[in-house]
Amino acid sequence: MSETLQALFRQRVGRDAESIFPLTPAGSNRRYYRLRADGTSLVGVVGTSAEENEAFFCIAAQLRQGGIRVPEVKAISDDRLCYLQDDLGDTSLFSLMQQGDAGALLEEVMRQLPLIQYTGARGLDFSRCYPSPAMDRRGILWDLNYFKYCYLKATGIDFSEPALEDDFERLADLLLEEPFDTFMYRDFQSRNVMVKDGQPWFIDFQGGRRGPVYYDVASFLWQARAGFSDSQRNHLIDVYLEALQPFRSIGRSAFVCRLHYFVLFRLLQVLGAYGFRGYFERKSHFLQSIPMAIRSLRKELENPFPEIPYLVGLLHQVAGQMEHDVQPQADGLTVEVNSFSFRSGVPTDLSGNGGGFVFDCRAIHNPGRYEQYKTFTGRDAPVIDFLDERDDMKRFLSHVYALVDQAVERYLERGFSHLMVSFGCTGGQHRSVYAAEHLAQHLREKYPVHIILNHRAQKI
Repeated sequence: MSETLQALFRQRVGRDAESIFPLTPAGSNRRYYRLRADGTSLVGVVGTSAEENEAFFCIAAQLRQGGIRVPEVKAISDDRLCYLQDDLGDTSLFSLMQQGDAGALLEEVMRQLPLIQYTGARGLDFSRCYPSPAMDRRGILWDLNYFKYCYLKATGIDFSEPALEDDFERLADLLLEEPFDTFMYRDFQSRNVMVKDGQPWFIDFQGGRRGPVYYDVASFLWQARAGFSDSQRNHLIDVYLEALQPFRSIGRSAFVCRLHYFVLFRLLQVLGAYGFRGYFERKSHFLQSIPMAIRSLRKELENPFPEIPYLVGLLHQVAGQMEHDVQPQADGLTVEVNSFSFRSGVPTDLSGNGGGFVFDCRAIHNPGRYEQYKTFTGRDAPVIDFLDERDDMKRFLSHVYALVDQAVERYLERGFSHLMVSFGCTGGQHRSVYAAEHLAQHLREKYPVHIILNHRAQKI
């Protein structure tokens, strides 16, 4: 497919891309690449379903027309499986939240959500949505049975299938009780919000369809790894409701009452997905995320759900089993990422575990050789831009990611508590700092690990 992306780039830019660099894959089967030449950077997407891509093209055009910041599609292959879109950079809202640096962006995202839901629906041909035009009973029951088969059965919990199915039907009735004619993003979460020039941009909405407004609020605020406190959630709900007023007037108590049913539904979806990825696809880091979802579920069960008593009782059993049998190891895995100067020696592992990785960045072209970069570090935009353009750095990091990912997954699986990864260069200022920052971001976005990031030469 790289040949197809290269042809699309040539068609759009007028020359071949000088570099095609694979980006960290998401949870889907779609593959992403960054293509660059002469200061032009685009993201290439390779999908597996032309129908899914068509949904993305249609929804993107609709949202852009409504003034929503989404990537523009620049070129599409004849078979509709590959396309180029705007490059929004590498900074996601999730990564800023992990660094404690989300600030007012969270409020801005919640203010944008009603615009997405209402202006996105105006004139949108929902028949082009994939895989279905609307949230409906069949889709809800698919997701609930996903939870049943991929989580409940996989964990060996006994249950009455007829009683559970009866409550699934009742929950579907509750979710569909209120009529709706709005656009539902469906995968509205902080990983799918990119931050460029201080503004949020929205991606990965190809699964969107007609649906109730509550779903996206639940998806965003109860994302398992987002870690919102109750006070943060309550504040962001208030921000959302204020922004919703021009489109629909609804009291807070009525909104929150219905919202809890969608939160419960969303948590069951998440557990089904984690169960499938972990128990069936053997991806251990998804299993490590289950306790976070269970903690949210346990908190949610403090609310009454009188219409679905059998399901609620079963979920209390799920929460209790996790509490006693599937607790995460100690405080989880901490990955310590260092940058350093070889002149000062390799950092010492103070954890007592030993091992880990030391990578030598000195084979990569050094921006420190040029006067205009000497006062900057690998955290500053001029150096970042310089190294972003370097194929040698891209190749280097792709190998680093493969090696470290393998170790992290195995460490998570075995319950290890510490891994150290260090990057060295001549002065510990440019290449090693850049590499350490990028690995830390890569790991934050991919695994449920704690990150300690040290830039030794800068004493940061």
